[in-house]
Amino acid sequence: MSESAGSGVPGMSVESAFAGMTDATPVVFKAGCPDCRGRFELAASALRLAIGASRRTTFYSFTCPECGAAVRKPAGERIVQLLTGGGVSTLRLHSTA
Repeated sequence: MSESAGSGVPGMSVESAFAGMTDATPVVFKAGCPDCRGRFELAASALRLAIGASRRTTFYSFTCPECGAAVRKPAGERIVQLLTGGGVSTLRLHSTA
């Protein structure tokens, strides 16, 4: 049997791999604003992840939906895994040495 284009499973097309799936639940992340102390859930599209060369330059950011503040928080290894796995847009920062 040959492998169909893009499915990764021998003899299976992309369409048949997803047949039967009805609705995917969107990923949401719980977050809090340090300015207004609001607690809320954000879609992956509302977050941005920046991965730098160090812990100091690796962070995620979003705009608070309650007060409009620009929020930036450090992102450790586990947070990076969760955000990237949940579809958050990622920017890799390169140092110019």
